[in-house]
Amino acid sequence: MKYLILSLILISSLYSYELNWIHNYETALKLAKKENKSVYLFIGADNCRFCERFKDWTLSKKEVMDTLNENYIPLYLNRDRHQIPKYFETKGVPRHYFLTSSGKIIHEDAGSREPTGFYDILDEVDLIVEDY
Repeated sequence: MKYLILSLILISSLYSYELNWIHNYETALKLAKKENKSVYLFIGADNCRFCERFKDWTLSKKEVMDTLNENYIPLYLNRDRHQIPKYFETKGVPRHYFLTSSGKIIHEDAGSREPTGFYDILDEVDLIVEDY
């Protein structure tokens, strides 16, 4: 019984990270301007095994989500369910975009990444942002 309760608490804490994701592009930009942050846009799709792998391997890690929530406005758009501006590529998901608060693309990447590889991308983006 203790394991069941512990499991439910862990699962609910994982889903609480989902609540931080925004699913509207314009809302994310407004919030980014208000909080003086960049936007991390993750584009995925239904029935995308690489998207699920990225979520399971990387986005399930508390440290990764804490870093994203601290430094970015996390925006998730599903190409099958959400309105995505036409200038973003939606083929070959998962796609990762890092944007200024005005929507300018800072960095673009594609594919599933393990946490260390994703941190490498975040480091690259940090170097680019320093030049702005």
